[in-house]
Amino acid sequence: MAEIIVELKHANIYQGPNLILQDVNLSVDKGQFCYLVGKTGTGKSSLLKTLYGDLPLREGEGQVTGFNLREMDWKKVPYLRRMLGVVFQDFQLLTDRNVNDNLKFVLKATGWKDTRLMDEKVADVLDKVGLKAKGFKMPFEMSGGEQQRVDIARALLNSPKLILADEPTGNLDPETSDEIMQLLFQISRDYGTTIMMATHDYRVINKFPARMVRTERGQMIDNASLTIE
Repeated sequence: MAEIIVELKHANIYQGPNLILQDVNLSVDKGQFCYLVGKTGTGKSSLLKTLYGDLPLREGEGQVTGFNLREMDWKKVPYLRRMLGVVFQDFQLLTDRNVNDNLKFVLKATGWKDTRLMDEKVADVLDKVGLKAKGFKMPFEMSGGEQQRVDIARALLNSPKLILADEPTGNLDPETSDEIMQLLFQISRDYGTTIMMATHDYRVINKFPARMVRTERGQMIDNASLTIE
């Protein structure tokens, strides 16, 4: 029986006082790739933020990598996030340090202390994303595609069960987007990592088909069909 990585039952997703998504039911298994689609403002980002503990789950049931979202507090969030990787549209790299130091910063923040082990881990994730020799580059010296690969490497640092990717191809040209998608699917396939990716890039969805969940009019529709908006 497949391991369930994300499960929501009758969950209501709030952004502050506003109900964004109502009665969300979702189950995502280990190693599954799932698109989260919908127009801007329909709740994709709010759903992802709830899954990584940035927004509280106030109504309904939810668990992510075994953590109960209804019992989440500021003390437990760091432990949840060690099981997750988050990939952002705008990379969110620290501009005052090179790639190696960007990645070591995250390791130190999540409790790593052994310098040799940190160096090995950084080299390992950069190798996985095809940037083995780029660790000493500053972010501004890299292309958008390379910066996104660093972002994905950062998401892999703690060998996550789940990667949440929020519009990871949003700032990239089609050719670079395809390279990033191939990398994400390879990670899902080779390491059994569950990936949930918010996007409205239908060219990418057509080229790299996978399960699709849609947000619209305050609802979430599972296994939605692809209709171009």
